[in-house]
Amino acid sequence: MTSSSVFFLLLACFATCAGAATFTVRNNCGFTVWPAGIPVGGGTQLNPGSTWTVNVQAGTSGGRIWGRTGCSFSGGRGRCATGDCGGAYSCSLSGQPPATLAEFTIGGGGNHDYYDISVIDGYNLPMDFSCSTGAALRCRDSGCPDAYHQPNDPKTRSCNGNSNYQVVFCP
Repeated sequence: MTSSSVFFLLLACFATCAGAATFTVRNNCGFTVWPAGIPVGGGTQLNPGSTWTVNVQAGTSGGRIWGRTGCSFSGGRGRCATGDCGGAYSCSLSGQPPATLAEFTIGGGGNHDYYDISVIDGYNLPMDFSCSTGAALRCRDSGCPDAYHQPNDPKTRSCNGNSNYQVVFCP
């Protein structure tokens, strides 16, 4: 391998790896939550006290993580009482209301990420959403002041790129 091909390989890795983020999703509820995430993550089952880690690449926009409740699955298909995504265990589309949403764009503004909590689609679980280099957002009920309640609410926060995020249900 020539030095120029090594350089281009490193440059390609830097371009795709720069701005990536790690999301740690934790269930502090006294019951099972089935978190879901789009466009990355899919979905999983989180028993009380369990965590789920999702790696999100730079350039991801319109990302969402939410908790589904009251779910029953068999063979990858089923139904959830809240946040259901077309009966899929691993979501590829947004959940149905009500669903408290952790929304994000990774690498959307140069070396900055953007994140918020939204209850525009309704409220189903208390949530904390924080960035390792930014503000911690808290939502304990449908009237939470840290959340978007309508599309024009100025609640989006910025965070340095390459940050880690934490989403906690029932903090």
